Amino acid sequence: MTQDELEKMAKQTAAFGVHPSGEYIYSFYTEQLQAFARLVAKQQREEDAKLVESMTLEWPDQPEFAQVERTTIQDCAQIIRQRAVTYD
Repeated sequence: MTQDELEKMAKQTAAFGVHPSGEYIYSFYTEQLQAFARLVAKQQREEDAKLVESMTLEWPDQPEFAQVERTTIQDCAQIIRQRAVTYD
């Protein structure tokens, strides 16, 4: 998520006013917004990982294929959970 994307979302959601200079005055601080965005992203990653983990096996009756599927599902869930939030 980029800084521009965060600011765009903030403009859509934050209470704001206009300073006499014409610039927007937001009722939040950038660091607080970034911390909030990280929390939201972490929650979304966890939900996505759980969704992957709930996938149905394609070959449950074939142990060697089922084991490969389970491992792949767990690997994907782990990658989702480890994804970092960046502000480029």
